[in-house]
Amino acid sequence: MDTEQWRDRARAFAAELATELTGGHGVAGDATDPVRRAVADAVAALSRLADALDATDVPGATTSGRPAPVEVLVPVLGVDGCSAGWVGALLEPGAPRPRVVVAPTIAELVAMVRESTGIRVVGIDIPIGLPDSTIRQADVLARRALPGKASSIFSTLTRSAYASATRLEADAVNRELVGQGVGAQAFALRDKIVEVDAWLRTRPTVTVLEIHPELSFTTMTGAPILASKKTDEGRRFRLEALAAAGIARPSVLQGQGYAADDVLDACAVAWSAARHANGRARSLPDPPEVFSDGIPAAIWA
Repeated sequence: MDTEQWRDRARAFAAELATELTGGHGVAGDATDPVRRAVADAVAALSRLADALDATDVPGATTSGRPAPVEVLVPVLGVDGCSAGWVGALLEPGAPRPRVVVAPTIAELVAMVRESTGIRVVGIDIPIGLPDSTIRQADVLARRALPGKASSIFSTLTRSAYASATRLEADAVNRELVGQGVGAQAFALRDKIVEVDAWLRTRPTVTVLEIHPELSFTTMTGAPILASKKTDEGRRFRLEALAAAGIARPSVLQGQGYAADDVLDACAVAWSAARHANGRARSLPDPPEVFSDGIPAAIWA
């Protein structure tokens, strides 16, 4: 049943139920009568429900509850970190599949793409908007949305911790400010986080969003993909999810300095970037938090 048929059935059901409640004779009469008053209230509520259903737009919905395949209306770029620096998946209107691009820095990657394409949105799998002395709600909410994959979301450190030169120094600073230590994996992202933060402060004239690929895949499929992205099974599941979401298999999946899982993550990020351009993406939290850096802190999907 499509959306319009569902609305028609809901309206018909509301009208039929209202008729049964009133016996087909309406609810006029003694307004002080408690039965008539209750019936009138019920009929009014049913009418409001039918009106709301009639007015509700459900863009992108499918009968399975998954989003419909994304429509790429403007060029967008999804970016993931890799050993070569950064790998991007470029989506363009009318293009049959994502174009894979690689550069050593985020600034070079975006500049290279903008030489030939007027991208509107850049999604990056990296924390954006660094807290001063608190835990980011974006990280908390994203972990809740990823049962079985919550460990893929690292807690973003405070800005002062990222300013530290070593993990031990960052650990001491973060513990003092928020009561949490700093693991080796979380600190390993420091250089890329600092790089993106510095680039954002140059005020690039493009919308830049933080997007986590696991949250994007979960939004596509309705549940987290539990298989590791570094296994054949995990890659197959992710390729199938992307295809169902309207993103064809890239012509290149791996190359010098980037692996297949990097490219698939970039494609998932690009999918959410395209949804944002279409007005269909949601943020965690909503609205985003803003810390002293003035940069909205939220994960989009």
